[in-house]
Parts: sequence; structure tokens; C-alpha cells
Amino acid sequence: MTRTALYAGSFDPVTNGHLDVVRQACRLTDRLVLAIGVHPGKAPLFSAEERAELLRLSCGPMAAAEGAVLDVVTFDDLAVSAARRCGATIFIRGLRDGTDLDYEMQLAGMNGAMAPEVQTVFLPASTSARPITATLVRQIAGMGGDVSPFVPAEVAARLKARFAPAHS
Repeated sequence: MTRTALYAGSFDPVTNGHLDVVRQACRLTDRLVLAIGVHPGKAPLFSAEERAELLRLSCGPMAAAEGAVLDVVTFDDLAVSAARRCGATIFIRGLRDGTDLDYEMQLAGMNGAMAPEVQTVFLPASTSARPITATLVRQIAGMGGDVSPFVPAEVAARLKARFAPAHS
């Protein structure tokens, strides 16, 4: 039986924190589905297609090295609906600190009530990934800062190109 897990997020942009969670998740599952949340009311920095490409580039080799199949999908409804469509029986959630835990426990409770067949698994961030958030990465990049310690190389290059006109 294939163990399929779903890791949902905006991934805008993909960070080393995301990679940390993906690396751990690939060791626990046979198939990992990275589900990009698309919400019409939000204006992301990167399109869903760009985020999917960056996830495949950044996470594909890692998943292959761990023997896991990696899929990238988008969804614009509930994560439990996306999990069901993908055949996932596990939700992967990363935790950086106690604040994350409080929120994620609420989310796990609600998801568990809606989809009791999908178990939430919390993966703690490694020490180096704990302070990284996509929001902070976007802010640093937007102000011309070096985000290379916080994101994969391809993401850093795309962020630099995206914000280059603002800092020329």
C-alpha cells in the first residue's frame, strides 16, 4: 500500500524551511504531494505555475534521493478536499515554534473533524530553518537584501530578478 502525504502551503516563495519539511516528509511517505493553495483574494509574488516549477526544481531531486514520488498540485478549496483528491492519508505540517503549534493544533482538530481518515503529522523544523518565513524572505528581498541563506539558489535568483527594477 502506498503511503501518500499532502503538504499544503502557499510556497510564495519556496524557502529552506519548506525544504526541511519536505526532506523529513519524504523519509516517512512513498508519495508526497505538495499542494499550492491558490486564493483569488490574494496577490502572490509568484504565480502558481512559477511556484510549482520552483518546488519541482528544489524538491524533486531530494524526493528522488529519499525514494519518494513527488507531485505538485494546486487547490482553491479546502486542504481536506485536496487530500481526498490525491488519495492522501497524511497531512504534513511543519512546526517552528510554540506559536506554530497552537495554530496547527487548531487546524489539525478542524481537519480531523472534517476528514478523520487523514492523520496530521507534525515535523519540527531543524534549528537552522526555525526563523525562516516566506513573509520575511519577501520583505528582505523587496528591500534589496540577500536572501540566499534562506532559499534555494534558483529562488534567490528569481527573487533578485523580480525586485531588480526597484533597486537599480
